[in-house]
Amino acid sequence: MSQVPQQIDQPSQSLAGTGFLSAARRAFLATRPPFLIASVLPVLVGTAWASAAFHQFDGLLFGLALAATVFAHAATNVYNDVADDLTGADVGNTDRIYPYTGGSRFIQAGLLSRREMTQLALGLCAVALLIGAVLAFVRGPGVILLGVVGLGLGLLYSLPGPQLSARGVGETAVALGLGVLPVLGAVWLQTGLIDSGALLICIPVSCWVAAILIINEVPDVEADRRALKRTLVVRWGITGARLIYRSLTLVALIATAEAIIRHALPLWFAVPSLALAGLGLLAARRISTDRSARARLKQAIELTLAIQATGCVLICITLLIEPFV
Repeated sequence: MSQVPQQIDQPSQSLAGTGFLSAARRAFLATRPPFLIASVLPVLVGTAWASAAFHQFDGLLFGLALAATVFAHAATNVYNDVADDLTGADVGNTDRIYPYTGGSRFIQAGLLSRREMTQLALGLCAVALLIGAVLAFVRGPGVILLGVVGLGLGLLYSLPGPQLSARGVGETAVALGLGVLPVLGAVWLQTGLIDSGALLICIPVSCWVAAILIINEVPDVEADRRALKRTLVVRWGITGARLIYRSLTLVALIATAEAIIRHALPLWFAVPSLALAGLGLLAARRISTDRSARARLKQAIELTLAIQATGCVLICITLLIEPFV
């Protein structure tokens, strides 16, 4: 007898209280704050590279860049929930692994309406743009282009119509928006330059964050297929998802090896690079839609998140301590 799909959890109804503090708490949690680290870390990597390679660090520019990136990412997360509710991708998603996949579930749980989530997304966008305007005043108009491209990729990922996530390019958009742009943007803000070392270092960061999206698409594959959200996992299937994940892992390893050869990273960084690649290949083996392997898939998702966080932190630490080693 086939098993009935299990509802995996959702936000607590204790969040439905009245008053300003309850509303503020709902708004904060609707942004999926644990996942904002995925955009914070690339900014840290880029800033660390600017400090190590160019000996430049401006605390004001760093703080503004970090805040703008976080608010833009939060807006993207909230609007993604709105769009996935509109298209039905989240509504009937009973295979999700909460809180990692299937959205925040705030709309489906009745904690915030679609209209309220849209207003929240627009408010977060406005704050991100305001901080961007301050950055442009301090650093120059080039910031505007970086901000528009980054925020645009985030919103177009979900926006019905363009909906990059449904066209097989959403994963690339995420790699650019949460990897390439924040790393290179942070370097440029501090130095006014982008060198070959920064280009090499942004590659593994982009691969690690793209791997998060690929593995998070696995539990949602049937709901996405029904909603005509043709992600790479929908298009390529589970075997293809493993292949893409392994390819991202190997590209990240090759890029770090090239960075070591070009002395952008020290030789000893080969050890953690190999360890991270090994963990990535282990996570790839656990990609499956078999319900008996659900616990292993959840562990693989958590492992993928850990790889991105650990890899970025290790790059930052390596860059900052290398002059003293």
